[in-house]
Amino acid sequence: MYINPLVIFFASIFTSNMIFSNFLGMCSFISVSKEVETAIGLGIAVTFVLSITTVLNYFMNKLMVSLGIEYLNYIIFIVVIAAFVQILEMILERYVPNLYHALGIFLPLITVNCAILGVTLFMVTREYNFLQSLLFGIGSGIGWALAIISMAGIRARMNENALPKGLQGAPITLIITGIMAMAFIGFSGMVPIS
Repeated sequence: MYINPLVIFFASIFTSNMIFSNFLGMCSFISVSKEVETAIGLGIAVTFVLSITTVLNYFMNKLMVSLGIEYLNYIIFIVVIAAFVQILEMILERYVPNLYHALGIFLPLITVNCAILGVTLFMVTREYNFLQSLLFGIGSGIGWALAIISMAGIRARMNENALPKGLQGAPITLIITGIMAMAFIGFSGMVPIS
């Protein structure tokens, strides 16, 4: 069944959000969503990486299928993602050192962010064409960025209020993530993506 690429784009932002629907990329989502500025930087970096690596892996998948070596998909996908993140890390270190230091360990961890590999694997299993893959990668990145920036904004507001000790940090973040996921589920009947 052919799905319009714009439907895929908007669905990947809202109804099939990598954080709220698939719970992929939760480690950096919870850890880096403490400050809005850092969350914006990581959101942009993840969106950029998702957009480019989805396209690169689309072509790598086509090449591997044509050569009959699709059993190497996972290895090649991870190598492409790791190489691209390494290049992005070097660029940020050189030209945006403040963001590079703010992201800290989480920048190289984009390589092992399961949302990045998840988008590529969803693209392959759903057999998206080039335009569908491109918009799926961009939309998934925007959806992930929307989630982390929203969480950072909420956490910044919560820091102004007193919370019980048992809820501070990760516990309240997980509770809010669950509530946000339920809100995004409200969009799920609008567009089927699978």
